[in-house]
Amino acid sequence: MAFNCFVNKNELSNKLGELQNITNKRGTLAALNNVLLEVEDQGIVMTGTDLEVGLKLIVSGQVNETGTITIPSKKLFEIVRESAGESIHLEEKENHWITITAGKSTYNVAGIPSEEYPRFPDYDEDGFISFESHIFLDLVDKVIFSIAGEHENIYSLTSVLFEKEKKENGSYLRMISSDGHRLSIMEKDVATDVDGLNLSEVTLIPKKGVQELRKFCENRDTIELAFEDKQLVVRDGEAVMVIRLRQGQFPHYQSILDSIATDNKLSIPRIPFLESLKRTDIFTEDVFHTIQLSIEAGSMVITSQHADIGSAKDELSIEYEGESMQLMFNCRYFIDALQVMESEVVKAYIDTQNSPCLLQGDDDPGFTSVIMPMQL
Repeated sequence: MAFNCFVNKNELSNKLGELQNITNKRGTLAALNNVLLEVEDQGIVMTGTDLEVGLKLIVSGQVNETGTITIPSKKLFEIVRESAGESIHLEEKENHWITITAGKSTYNVAGIPSEEYPRFPDYDEDGFISFESHIFLDLVDKVIFSIAGEHENIYSLTSVLFEKEKKENGSYLRMISSDGHRLSIMEKDVATDVDGLNLSEVTLIPKKGVQELRKFCENRDTIELAFEDKQLVVRDGEAVMVIRLRQGQFPHYQSILDSIATDNKLSIPRIPFLESLKRTDIFTEDVFHTIQLSIEAGSMVITSQHADIGSAKDELSIEYEGESMQLMFNCRYFIDALQVMESEVVKAYIDTQNSPCLLQGDDDPGFTSVIMPMQL
């Protein structure tokens, strides 16, 4: 049946915007560039998917005739975003053409039959647990920067490890990421019993899923989560996101933490350290961003050198009473970690020049960053 409906421009534009990072991806299946429109009695159910993440949203409206079609997602978004007026009229014509009218503007767009669109995954309506959205915003922000790129040889490192734990003082959720050169861990105390989360022994959420989970949480106060066989389902009212989980093993991060001695501590002012790193990074080589840290009682000297440009040197006052050390690190790894921290002073634990550096802060509860050194 050919559909005919009127919807609010701003609501349609906002929800199409949520779908843009999921649709419009290059691939062999042309329908994945489209959004599925299912016009029902109360409005439009819009679905986008890239086969790894699927998102279903509802736009309320005045429906004269129901029906289904798929239409290029980006093109529809651009039309709606640039249109004048408060109302958008969508009407299906012959041969799957869609006429879109907004104010005095009319657009004709070729659609694809809805039968060619991938089916949205089924999920169980039971087993959902409610959480405050800010919990996941904080978890994701503290670990997303150290997820490995898709080109990495270790496939599981392109995901975040998700864990739950019940301790004597409460329930915790934890995210862990690593690209093989650094490790980020963030755990949050949640005012919710996490026993009902059906996690696998190793639960891996792909980077794309983590990014879309964060976006889903941004403008919502609470969300509901359920883990099912090989998928994570997130919902808020009528909005539903399904993320396909990855299979594999993740490095035993706890053994890495246990191997780091915490006797040798440096207390470093975070903002001055961050600013100094950004200055010295100007003169690092593009690939490895190598800096040298010369540490002695009360001070840290940061130096960098570029063979074709020149060199930089910066000095910081720190609290440190141990032996002098010469260390080399990737400057960007420190910058990434320090930018998501809030503590005025960070605590850095470094045992020897070949040991990893562990970063923590009193005002960053639950967060730990481990950065591997480079060889002198």
